[in-house]
Formats: sequence, structure tokens, C-alpha cells
Amino acid sequence: MALCGSSRGSSSGGDGVAVRRFLERVGVPGLVDVHTHFMPERVLRKVWAYFDSYDATGVVRWPITYRHEEERRVELLREFGVRAFTSMVYPHKAGMAEWLNGWAADFARRTPGCLHTATFFPEPGVDRYVREAVEAGARVFKSHVQVGGYDPGDPLLDPVWGLLAEAGVPVVMHCGSGPAPGEHTGPEPVARLLARHPRLPVVVAHMGMPEYAEFLTLAERYEEVRLDTTMAFTDFSERLMPFPKEETARLADLGGKVLLGSDFPNIPYAYVHQLESLERLGLGDAWLRGVLHGNGARLFGLNA
Repeated sequence: MALCGSSRGSSSGGDGVAVRRFLERVGVPGLVDVHTHFMPERVLRKVWAYFDSYDATGVVRWPITYRHEEERRVELLREFGVRAFTSMVYPHKAGMAEWLNGWAADFARRTPGCLHTATFFPEPGVDRYVREAVEAGARVFKSHVQVGGYDPGDPLLDPVWGLLAEAGVPVVMHCGSGPAPGEHTGPEPVARLLARHPRLPVVVAHMGMPEYAEFLTLAERYEEVRLDTTMAFTDFSERLMPFPKEETARLADLGGKVLLGSDFPNIPYAYVHQLESLERLGLGDAWLRGVLHGNGARLFGLNA
């Protein structure tokens, strides 16, 4: 038996209406989505091929809901009322990151609303090209510990973390062990990193799924640690890696540190389902408005 995401389908065309109605009802001017993927087409096709063959548990299917050309994907985010989003690129080996950064810088220049995104890999010269990206205006970085297969504590990255901490540029880090654990995933490598760089602005992707509680603790301990909601609380993730209900009160207390993330376009359900999943936590409209818009707007200095 195969599990899909939400039982709700997606026609793409009707999704914009559903999202805008949701935003109007909640009372937010738009969305700030810190976890969306735009990347060179040949790289994205390989990512989609991975999800097409995804069968980690033998019962999971991961259909790509928004399998469209780049122009249409950008249009959809605008239809959804997304006023700021990212182009989360990430390398799986040495020699890719600088090339990806060049592509992402060009994408941000030609795409209104896209926050200039960059990435890195532990390799000789990483401190140089990260500094160049920051000086060129990068607003956010992506670190994919799972796909990259590297330890955040790699000595080659130490000057990178120091630079990002000094510059105050956040890094969205996929460091939890979902959907499958890696050699360096989990809270312990990140805890060691933050002990050395306590001012590093880390956004823990996917709420740290499935090590939710441990990553909530890091957000409580360090002023600049935040969490993004990517795929968390949805029907799809609750079947596989449910958020522990006893931790919900901590979510409420950390409201200002929780940011909307979606993983668009690589999601197996309609975009509005992520928003509805946050609402059904029952933490109130003020909390929800902060997550959907206010917290991200403050982090990136966006006009209200």
C-alpha cells in the first residue's frame, strides 16, 4: 500500500485561490517562505528523479505536485501571495557550490521577490567564495548536511561559520535525520557547532525532523537559532515522523523563532496544506501570522 501526501489533490490553477482565501481569513498581507527550491534545470531534474524513485520505507510515494517549468513555478508563488522566497541550492560534492552560487545570484537578479541565496561545501577555497557571495549581497545560505554528507564541524568550514555569524547572514541547515539519517545528521553536530559559534544565525530546516525536541532545545538556548516549518505537521510527515504533541507548548513560546518553509515545488500535496497544517496546531492567529509573514519579514528586513 502506498502512502501519498494529503488526500487533497492539486490542480495548480485552483491552488492560488485557496491560498489567498486562507491568507485573507487569517489576516496576513502575504507569505515569507524561507525554504523553496529553484536551481539549474538539470540539477532539479535529478532531484525530481530521486523523489520519483523514493521508497525508503517500502510504503512511501513522493509525487511532485508542482512539476512545472521555472517560469510557471515563479508565477505560482506570486499567485499564492508569496512576497519573498529563496532558491535553496546545495551541492552533493566538491566543485559544485561556486557554480551553483553563480546561477543563484543570476536567478535572484532576474526574479523579483527571490532572496539572493548561496551555498557551500567543505573544500579548499570555500571561505573565499562564501565571502564573495556575502559581498555580492547573498541574504541566506543553504547547508545540506544530509545530502552533502559532511560534518558541520569540518575545519574547512570554521571560517565560513565565523563569517556568517559576523555578517548576520542566516543559513538554512538541513541537519535533522529525516527523511533518512546521514552520517552527520542529528542535533549533536549542530550543538557542537553552536558551542563554538553561539551567534551563528541558523534556521533548522524541517523543524529538525524527526529530532524535534532536541532542536527546539537549541532554539531555546541560542538567540539566533530559528526553525522552519518545511513539511512539518502535514499529513504526509505526521504519518512518518509525527511531531510530539507534548512539545506543542514549546512551539507557542518560540513563536517568534518559527518561520514558514514549504519545500515548494518538491512537495507531495497542495501548498495550502502546509498552511492549514500550521493553523490546526491551534496556537492562535497572532502566532500563525508571525510564522507566515512577520518573523521572516523581520529576519530579512522586509518592509511591512
